[in-house]
Formats: sequence, C-alpha cells, structure tokens
Amino acid sequence: MSIRIAAVIPLYNGAPFIEAALHSVLGQTRPADEVIVVNDGSTDEGPAIVEEVARHHPVRLLHKPNGGQSSARNLAIRSTTCSHIALLDQDDIWYEDHLAALHQPFVDAEIRRLGLVYGNLDQIDRNGRLITEHCLDQVPTPHPKRSLMQCLQHDMFILPGASLVDRQAMLDAGLFDERLSGYEDDDLFVRLYSMGVKSCYLDKSVTMWRIYPESTSFSARMGRSRMIYFHKLIEAHPDEPRLGLFWGRDVIAPRFTSILRSEFLQASKAADFARALRAWDDLKAVAPHMKKSVQMRIRLVGPLIEATLAGPLTSVARRLLRHALR
Repeated sequence: MSIRIAAVIPLYNGAPFIEAALHSVLGQTRPADEVIVVNDGSTDEGPAIVEEVARHHPVRLLHKPNGGQSSARNLAIRSTTCSHIALLDQDDIWYEDHLAALHQPFVDAEIRRLGLVYGNLDQIDRNGRLITEHCLDQVPTPHPKRSLMQCLQHDMFILPGASLVDRQAMLDAGLFDERLSGYEDDDLFVRLYSMGVKSCYLDKSVTMWRIYPESTSFSARMGRSRMIYFHKLIEAHPDEPRLGLFWGRDVIAPRFTSILRSEFLQASKAADFARALRAWDDLKAVAPHMKKSVQMRIRLVGPLIEATLAGPLTSVARRLLRHALR
C-alpha cells in the first residue's frame, strides 16, 4: 500500500515549544512527505520561528484568523493531497521512530478497513523532564476500542499526537468539529468507530506528551467544549429501552459526572471558586440525564452547596456534593 503522510501542527502562541516540535518531525527515521504548520492567529513570535526553520527545511506555513485547533487542523487536512495525517500539538514531541512505527500496520494491511493507528505516550513537564512512561497503561479504558460502550463510558485516551489517520476516513467523518477546543479528538474518533473504521493500538510510546498548568486541558475553554461535547453525545445516542440501552443515564452522564465531580473538588480545595462554580453549573446541566435518585438529591442539596461554596464552609460543599452523587 502506497502511503504519503502529512504532518500537521496547529500553532497558537506556541513560541516556547514549536521549534522542538518541528525538529522532532523533521528528524523522523521515516520522513513525513509534507509538513504543514497552521498559524491560528498567533500574537507571539511562533510564526517567525517556523519561517526561520522553513528557510532550511521543507515546511509549509499557512495563516488563518484564530478559530481554535480544530479549524487549524481542518485547514491543513483539506489543503494536502497526502493519504494519511499525522497530528502533533505545538508543545508535544515525537520520538524519532514515531512515523515508522505508526505507518507499518497500514503497509501490512492485515486489518480490514484500518483507518487509525495510535500508540502509547510518555508524559513530560514544561521543561521536557520525563514524568511518566507509558501513560495509557494507567487509564481505565482498553486499547483498541472494541465497542461503542468503550468509546463512550470514559475519555478515549487516543491522543492526536500519537496517531496516524487515513485522510479519506477523516473527510468522510466530517473532520474535527470546529466548535470544540477540547474533546474534538474524542468526538472524531467516536464518529470513525461508528462508521466501521478499524483501529490498531501499538503498546509503545511514540510521543512525548507535555502537561503543565497552562495547558489547554485546564482552561475554561476546555470546560465549555466539554459541555458542547456532552450535549452532542446525548443527542447522537438516544436511549433504546427495548434493547435495554440507556446511553444517557448509564453511560454518558456518569462519565461526565465523574469528571465534573473531580473538577469541583479540586477547585474548591484550591479556593478557585470561579472554576468550582463552573463545574457545579455544568453538573446541574448533566443532572437531568442522571438517575432519578441522584437528580432528587441534587435538587435538595443544591442551595446548600451554593451557599457554602465560596466561604469558610467550602468543605461542607464538598461533603454535600459527595452525598448528592453517591
């Protein structure tokens, strides 16, 4: 099978990291056939750094107004004629055999309708220090996914930066949802699974995943995106009582309740009351899809949680929340 790979990097104010990311792409043992960086309205010197690298290496820099990484990725995917897309976030780093490892299952062609190959990853901090090896060994979801239930009941933990995806499959699925700046990868990969696109998982770290306090994972924008995705999942997966499938009550709502509960507790302990209040408001939006007993407890203790959240009795708010969601 003939494979041509486009490496795609969205760039938004990524000056501290973009050069290292680019050099990890350019240093591959199996080179990318095209390297595309999309400047998503940066206001720092990141684009100038890319232009300097492009003076010596074949790097294409596209420019667009700020619209989020989904729109940046989509622009690059539409602009290339390569058969496969290798995604990389501006602050992550590929190991040198990243593309060599991920493209091999496509070449072997042993899996029918293969459209996604992804690997494990190692976590690094802002300064590039290794924190955790084989991060996906520690998550509560199997790899690869073998059912829609596995796709929906937890975060997918398929990192775009550790993935190689068939471009036509991405186009057929509708590309990334440009409303989302967070969970856009889960959203796309669930749609690919539902279309019958098969995946292959390599239990090998192919990417260094950089996590630090300023990461988008911790932003308010991520919180807004999470709730857009929640409502999208609820709409796309209605209950099927005759089959005993209650997607909202038994799968989707428990997943997001667990995430928001953790966010509420962490934020209140850190006295980040604005973040805690956002989590509480989001929990109330999820509540109508929970079990009736949980809905009732939330209605009963809600006023007390709100009254005690932003004061010296915030520990009471945490205990009340635990009671409501038990």
